[in-house]
Amino acid sequence: MTDTAGVRRASVAGVGVEVDARSKTPASDQLRGQLIAAIERGELTTGAQLPPVRRLADELGLAANTVAKVYRELERDEFVVTRGRNGTSVAPTGVGPARQAQLAALAYAARTRELGVSPVDAVAFVEAALRAP
Repeated sequence: MTDTAGVRRASVAGVGVEVDARSKTPASDQLRGQLIAAIERGELTTGAQLPPVRRLADELGLAANTVAKVYRELERDEFVVTRGRNGTSVAPTGVGPARQAQLAALAYAARTRELGVSPVDAVAFVEAALRAP
């Protein structure tokens, strides 16, 4: 969506982002900064799916390469993870066992989606596994 002042807006997992074409700050830096800020504020939480590169680029009036660059930089800095066909999502945060558990949960979620297992069943499987001795 564009307003009359040249600002394009889009939604990323329910969080609004915008790019101002008149700004001296490059569009990629504007987008990257807003995504990092939303992750740090907890508005974008672990596992939240980012839109596909082309869709976000179209919504913000940017080249797909610009959005792809932002996603690569966010992945390099461990803010997001990219899992092929499963897209790009917010990376686990924290350190040690908590982060490892979050990574395992993301991998499990991706695999159960591939298998066509419902979220309700997938959670039931985890709960049963956690109760087992």
